Amino acid sequence: MHYVIGDIHNDLKKLKQILKQINITRDDELIVLGDVFDRGGETADPFGVYCALAGLQGKCSWIRGNHDDWLANYTYEYFNTPEKKRHKLAPYGYNSFELLRQRITEVDMRNIADLIKGLPLQKELELEGKKYLFAHAMTSHPDVREEDRYYMRGTMDIDCFFFEGIDGYISMCGHTPTDSIVWKKDRRYLDEPGNSIWCNDRHNVYLLDCGCGFAGGRLACLCLETKERFYA
Repeated sequence: MHYVIGDIHNDLKKLKQILKQINITRDDELIVLGDVFDRGGETADPFGVYCALAGLQGKCSWIRGNHDDWLANYTYEYFNTPEKKRHKLAPYGYNSFELLRQRITEVDMRNIADLIKGLPLQKELELEGKKYLFAHAMTSHPDVREEDRYYMRGTMDIDCFFFEGIDGYISMCGHTPTDSIVWKKDRRYLDEPGNSIWCNDRHNVYLLDCGCGFAGGRLACLCLETKERFYA
C-alpha cells in the first residue's frame, strides 16, 4: 500500500496514532508531504518524529517542506558561525532548533540538515493506471522544473492550481491548512468540513494539511489504493 501523510509539525503523538492505524509493513510506502518540523505546542518532539520516520518498517519518501528547509538553513548558519559570535544571530523563528539542541549533538543536527537538503521537492508515482505528483505546496508538470520556492511555498497562482491542477496527473499537497480554504461554494471536504482532507471538483488536487501543529488541528493520511482516510 501507498500512504500519503500531511504536515506533521513536530507532533509525535498524532504521528504514532496514524502509524498505529495504518499498521505499515515493509512492503508499504509512506509519502510525507513535508513540514515534519516546527510548531507542535508544549508536547513538540522533533527528534522523536524524526526517529519514528527513520525507523519505519516500510519505505519512507519525505518531500521537503518550507519549515524543513528553514530549519536546515538555520542549522548551517548557526554552526558555521564562530561560537563567540553566535549570540548576534537572530534566534530561529520556531521551536525545533532549540529542542533538537537539547537532545542531540552538533554532528547529528548537521546530518539532519544534510538529509533535509537532499530531499526531493517533488515525487512522481504511477499506480493502477493513474499518475500522481507529490509536493509540499504546489506540483509542476514533470517536464517543467520550477524554482525551489514554487514547490515549498507556492506562488500567487496557487488558487488557480487548486482549482485546475495539472492535466493527466493527480496532485497531493500539504502546506495550506484545509480550514483556511475560503471558496465556500467550491469546498470539497472528504470528511468533516474545515479540518479534513480537501479535493477539487476535478479530483486531481488533494490537500492533506489539516492543521496538525496547531491547537485543534488534525494529522491526516490517505491510502492511494483504497482511498481510506485516517486522522489523529
